[in-house]
Parts: sequence; C-alpha cells; structure tokens
Amino acid sequence: MTAALTIGVDIGGTKVAAGVVDDDGNVLAHEQAPTPSTSAEQVLEVVAAVVESLLATSAGRGVEAVGVGAAGLIDDQRSTVVFAPNLAWRHEPIRDRLAKRLSLPVVVENDGNAAAWAEHRFGAGRGFANMACLTIGTGIGGGLIIDGRLRRGAAGFGGEFGHIRVVPDGRRCGCGNRGCWEQYCSGRALVREAQHLALVDPAAAEVMLELADDEIENITGQVITRAARRGDTAALGCFEQVGGWLGWGIVGLAAILDSARFVVGGGVIDAGDLLLDPARRVFADHLLGRSYRDAPEIVAASLGPTAGLVGAADLARQA
Repeated sequence: MTAALTIGVDIGGTKVAAGVVDDDGNVLAHEQAPTPSTSAEQVLEVVAAVVESLLATSAGRGVEAVGVGAAGLIDDQRSTVVFAPNLAWRHEPIRDRLAKRLSLPVVVENDGNAAAWAEHRFGAGRGFANMACLTIGTGIGGGLIIDGRLRRGAAGFGGEFGHIRVVPDGRRCGCGNRGCWEQYCSGRALVREAQHLALVDPAAAEVMLELADDEIENITGQVITRAARRGDTAALGCFEQVGGWLGWGIVGLAAILDSARFVVGGGVIDAGDLLLDPARRVFADHLLGRSYRDAPEIVAASLGPTAGLVGAADLARQA
C-alpha cells in the first residue's frame, strides 16, 4: 500500500518554503519563493503558487492534504492566524482560503509547534513522549509534547516560551511587554551584546571587528560564531551570557513541565555547543531536585531548516 503524501509549507519573514513529505518525514520535492510583503493577500498567493508547483510534479501526485506553519498565534481550530506581528496579519482565515483554492484539506499551525512535532516524530526528540522544543532565532518560539501529543492550550496559543517574563521592567519586547526571555536569549540578543562590546571596548572585540571589516554593524551571528571558534574570549563571553540565559529559562520550564528532553533548534543552534554548553552548566547547577533525579538532556535539533515544513506536513497527515 502506497503511503499518503502531504505538502508542508513554512511561511517565514523572508521566504516561503514548501515540500512534498512522505510518512517517514522525507522531503521528496522542494520549492521556495521570497515572502513578498506584509500583505496577507500577496503572501497567500505565493503559498498557493508554490503548492501548485509541487502538485504539478511527479512527487506531488497523490498528495492528500496541506499543512501550513506560520509564525503567529493560531486559533484552536487550526484555521486562522489570529495575530502574526512579523506579517501584520490579524484574523486571517488561511485554512479556508487555501482549501478553496487548492481543493485539498488544509491545516494551519504555529511554526514553532510544527518544528517541535517534526523533531518529536523524526528528529532529536524521537522516542521521547514528553519533550519541549525551543526554536531560537530572531526571537524564541517553541512547542510542547506531553504524552506523545502536541499540546496547544485552551486558545491554541501555548508554547510561546519566548514571552515568559524573566526581567521585571527589562528590555521592551515586540509583543508589547518588557523583560521577555527572548530579549536576552536569541540571535538578536547575541548580536546586540557583541555590537555593544565592540562599541565600548574595541580592543576586546578585535577579532570580531576584524571579521566584520571593522564595521560594528557587520557583526552578525555568523561573525560571532567564527570568532568564538578561533578562541576569541570576547565572542566566547557573548555565548556564555546568552547560553546562560538559555539555561536559566530551561530551569524554569523543567520545574513546570518536567520534560525528559529539551531540543534546541533555530538559526542560533548553528553555533552548537558554544551555545549549549553554558546552558547545560547553568541547568545542571540549578535544576529543581538535581540530587534526586536523572537530569533531562539539552540537545541540538537535528532536522535543520526543514523542520517547520516537515512538521506541518505530518500534522496535516495526522489530521
């Protein structure tokens, strides 16, 4: 019997990626296009176009459903993007509009939830019925698996770990609050720390500035990672700080969730143990009941940039 195929779509701030996915999580065909603007109409047109392109290929024959992952708050019916700040979407009925255009069932899911589901089913969380996934990029997204099921909460808005408040009256966040975790533990936080160091103490940031052609604004996450791998103490200090915040946040999540494994993905995880080792040290020192339990593992995600579309495709299959 031929396994059912589904298409997964990952709507990002810069590109829309889509793929035909089999029931083992393999991507059989892939398409992507630039995210055109913040116009919901234009973005939906691009999503429909990349899906139709995949359906027209040999790999797209037999596709039975489409899953869409989007950064934002998705309602409990997995149909409407209630609020997506990076795309300026408000109450957009994506499921019904795409289903009508494509003549296929459509499921809409938060992108962090989709990535978490993919890692649970096919990646670094496979075999763990209770796990949490953190996606660390510009901010922090995430998803929660309990008893082998994706838990979304009463309104469908669960798993927004990045907006846990960690510093009262701290840095202002894009969500409108202050002191959110992602303001201290994210790619943006890493770059902010490195650029500030280069401004106030250029001698300490000499290697990073060299790699950035002596332009502070050219200090990116990739530059900081390259400098740290060369043993640069300033770059290593930036990872120590951001990784420490990661560890503190996971200490809090562990006390609430008691997850068996924490999977960390997103763009910042390209730095690997430069980020995770400081987090693991803080976690080991402060985990609740650490002398009386086996500590949960903190591991890097394994599916990379395809996690969102693979998870969305599999959630469509499950639905």
